[in-house]
Amino acid sequence: MLCQVFPNNYQQQLDEKRQRLTSLIPSMADNLSVFASPPAHYRQRAEFRIWHTPERLFYAMFDPANPKQPVEVEACPMACEAIDQLMQPLLALISQNEVLKNGLFEIDFLATLSGEMLVTLIYRRKLDEQAWLQAAQGLREGLPINHLIGRSRKQKILLDQDFVIERLRADNQAWLFQQIENSFTQPNAQMAQNMLAWAREQSRKIVADQASDLLELYCGNGHFSIALADIFDKVLATEISKSSVKSAQFNLAQNQIENVTVVKMAAEEVALALQGQAFNRMADVDLNRYNFKTIFVDPPRSGLDDLTRGMAANYQHILYISCNPDTLARDLETLLQTHQIQAAALFDQFPYSHHLESGVWLTRKPA
Repeated sequence: MLCQVFPNNYQQQLDEKRQRLTSLIPSMADNLSVFASPPAHYRQRAEFRIWHTPERLFYAMFDPANPKQPVEVEACPMACEAIDQLMQPLLALISQNEVLKNGLFEIDFLATLSGEMLVTLIYRRKLDEQAWLQAAQGLREGLPINHLIGRSRKQKILLDQDFVIERLRADNQAWLFQQIENSFTQPNAQMAQNMLAWAREQSRKIVADQASDLLELYCGNGHFSIALADIFDKVLATEISKSSVKSAQFNLAQNQIENVTVVKMAAEEVALALQGQAFNRMADVDLNRYNFKTIFVDPPRSGLDDLTRGMAANYQHILYISCNPDTLARDLETLLQTHQIQAAALFDQFPYSHHLESGVWLTRKPA
């Protein structure tokens, strides 16, 4: 059923993912660490359609086999307990208020391990801002909600702010991360902490042999850059999304990190810049000051493009976080011609689905 969990079958589905990954990329099998998710209440983010009947409202999801028929969701044990416990009390109060109820199309939840809750109400109609703000204020006062947003086409109303601050931990350290509503965040926060810990473990091994600066592509909001900053001498992190770059800079300030520079550039542009092509966005960055021995990539599902894949092969060490084993396998066909796998990991970010995330540390083969 939609939004349900099956703890008794969790280990079996994890074993199947491991088999799928190692069948696709046999070279990962000997050095593979497997990180299991909590079997329930693992998502810090959830989105639900709201279905209206003459009698009531209900949360709805749609089965791909019958996409026109809504399936009522009374509870969602995939979601963290804070979201799961908030769902019905929230909808009950909304149902009693015409301003909040009329035209409501979707409710999105964003929660943190550190205890914040942000709820977004999305409408098919233009909102009366003052009436909605007054109603939303009363709604928030009666529920464990920190931040509330109203959205409709070309309209976004904030009760106060559009982000939460997450605190993620690894290696007895903690970092603060701004997570903006309607932007990408790691949905499984426990697994995100495992990913940080694994990346730190491999990075310490890298710098144990030789001091290194780090080049990171697709840095997002600085998730890995910030957690690895104390291991590398300097970090140059790049990201194409303007909002993610702004959030990364916010996060660097929150964590008082001064050895990371974030630049708004696509991975392909970074490759060209390293070949000597001038970019205005790199005007304040002296690439000659960096001693890059390590590159960190966390690309989208499409994986690395040809130019970036070729650039990565020039580095002594490659740390690759993948959200698509098929494109990772394709990229490794090239990278394993010059490099060998030292460590690999499977991160079960999305239990009970075909999705899996993985990590690989590669080092250049001896000449």
